[in-house]
This record gives sequence, structure tokens and C-alpha cells, in this order.
Amino acid sequence: MDDSFFYIDGFRLLKNDSFEQLSKITDSFDMIFADPPYFLSDGGKTIRGNRIVTLNNGDWDRPRTEKEKDEFNFRWLSLCKERLKKDGTIWVCGTFHNIHSVERCMIDLGYKILNVITWQKTDPPPSLTETRFNFSSEYIIWAAKSKESKHFLNASLLKSLNGGRHMPDVWRLPSVGLWEKRCGKHPTQKPLHLLYRIILACTREGDHILDPFAGSCTTGIAANLLGRNFTGIDQSEEYLQLGQRRRNEIDDPKTAAKMLRKMKENPEETTVLVNHARKDLRLLMIEKGICYLRAGDSQGSLQVTPGFERMNYIVLHTGGNNASMFRLKTKGCFQIWTRKTLEQHGFSPEHAPYYIVLLFDNSKEIPFAKDIDLRQRLNTYRAKIRPLSDFIGLK
Repeated sequence: MDDSFFYIDGFRLLKNDSFEQLSKITDSFDMIFADPPYFLSDGGKTIRGNRIVTLNNGDWDRPRTEKEKDEFNFRWLSLCKERLKKDGTIWVCGTFHNIHSVERCMIDLGYKILNVITWQKTDPPPSLTETRFNFSSEYIIWAAKSKESKHFLNASLLKSLNGGRHMPDVWRLPSVGLWEKRCGKHPTQKPLHLLYRIILACTREGDHILDPFAGSCTTGIAANLLGRNFTGIDQSEEYLQLGQRRRNEIDDPKTAAKMLRKMKENPEETTVLVNHARKDLRLLMIEKGICYLRAGDSQGSLQVTPGFERMNYIVLHTGGNNASMFRLKTKGCFQIWTRKTLEQHGFSPEHAPYYIVLLFDNSKEIPFAKDIDLRQRLNTYRAKIRPLSDFIGLK
């Protein structure tokens, strides 16, 4: 029996029970992302969007005994381990309802648990009860296949995304946005923001990723947008059709570019000030470690662009060419100087009495993706704030 549901280069969907399909396929995978049932559908009330709904995702999500949970998790984790490459890793999402069972089974099966990530949602739905704290987090276990595995972590990229600091195990990321539901929605859909970070963390371009509970295929969309291959398994034709629609949507290059840009957005991501300066002025700024922008007459208050407080780098260029990146001496900090003060530092400002000044470390140029296009017609010559991920490459 052919269980293929949909195939396009680098994206394969299989319609089957996960246990049966995992027993049949012979492929091996660099990474597995699994979002198994949380066993939450007890008929209680919850909030989705702006509506109060009954929590009933289907029989697959009905509450189970601890023994039943352990049996379920042990079985699929055992099959996934057979499909995981020697140095591959697996990520498993859950809440306290199921994640402890997953952990026990992983330990029993010989996985090596590397981290337990806390995904703190920046926009959790409000609780309907005043007898508990609001539920705002989920947990993601990251594990290697065995204690002997030499797993990959793209630590330098993650550090860059985190403003030069080692990425912590608490991730503040939003839930699924409306822009991710244009083709339909799934009751337990994960945001592309989350899969973006997970896939970048432990895979390389061209790697093969498996999702044994594919659902709306968020894993596959993120994988393909980042140049990875994907295989997804699900028993629901309705959700596989949703995944197919989502994959067809990114066949359009403009849509794919927009999705990738939105997927990279992070309300806490480090930002970069991109500033044009004529050639002689750019060289002088680099020599002095001083970048300045006109502040107008400053007869009233200054309005600071959102993202300025997270700015930790500056890119100086001339009309989109000869770009150089440096780290600011103080993150999200600027000074107001007069024209006279700038003149005392060797500059010859001509256009305003006051200037926004940013001091940067000119002793070390920061490498970045040199193929980034800084030419944006008239906007090329206007200072702007961009996310750091635009510059550091996504290999």
C-alpha cells in the first residue's frame, strides 16, 4: 500500500497511523520534531481567539491514565529512535499533562536529554479560572539519540540572534498569528517562529526533518523556507490537505520571501541600525567609532523607533556598497550632541544643530552575510532599523 499523500521536491506527506508508518519507512533523519497529543480534551472550557470553546480536539487528545500515556509515548519514541541518525536530535513539545511521561520514556530508551526549553508565550490566552496561575508556557525536550552521539548545535548563530550572548533555555515567542492561518487552522498548531529557531539550532541546509504528528505541517513549511527537506506523517486527511495548501502557498517566490521575513521576526530579537554615509564620512566614522544622525531642531521631544532599545549593532554603507558592521558600545543607547561637539571630534556636520550619536567598537568589524541587498531606491539613503537575522545568514 502506497501511503504517499502529497509530494513535491523536499516536502513529503504520508497519510497513515504514525505507529504503522514509522514501522514502514526506511529513511533516516537528521532531526525529528514531535508535537504528540497532550491528552487535554476533557470537555472543559478554553479560549481560542476571542471565543470560549469546549476543549475537544478529538479522540486522539482525550485524557489517558499515566500507564496509557507511558505506553503511547514509549512506543512512538522507540520507533523514532530507529529512524534518527546516529548524531541526530529530537525535539518533543508538551505541557505538564504529558511532558513528564515523555521524559521518563526517553530516559528508559537511552536518549540523552540535552535541554528542556521553556517556551514562554508572549500572548497567552487569559485563564477562565481564578484558582490557578495563567497557563502561558509549554516545554520542549531536546535530546540526542544516545550518550555517544556527537550532536550539532549552531551555537554561533544562536548567539548572534541573542545579541552576542549564549542562547538561554527560556524562549519568549508569540503564539500562532493570523498570517499563519490563511489556508486553515489546526487546534494545536505551532508558530513558525518556534520552528524557525529549532531548525536553525541543530540542522544544516539540505538536512532531512521528520514530524510524526504533522498536523498543519508547520514543521515542513519552516523546513522548506530554510532549505531543509521534510517528511510528515498524519492520519487526518483534513489536516494533510491543510499542509498541502500551505506548501503550495510558498511556491510563489514573493509569498515565500514574505513568510520567511515574518517567520524571522522576534519581538525580542537584537536589531541593527543601517546608515548610509558618503565614502569619506563613512571612513571617518569608522576611524572615530562615532556614527551620527540628524535630530532636527530638537525643540520638542524625540520619538524613538520601536526596536531601538534592542539595537546592538550598526552597519555603515555608502549607497548600499562597502558595508561594515560593528557592535555598539552600549546596547540601545544614544547621546544627543551639538554640531560644535561633533566638530571637536573632527566632523563637519552641516544640516542641523543637534545630532543623535551612537558610539561603537571600531576595533573589530563583525562579519555578516555580504550578499544582503541594501539598495532600496530612496530608502537606501535613510537610516533604518533591521533585525540582526537579516545580516548573519541562515545556514
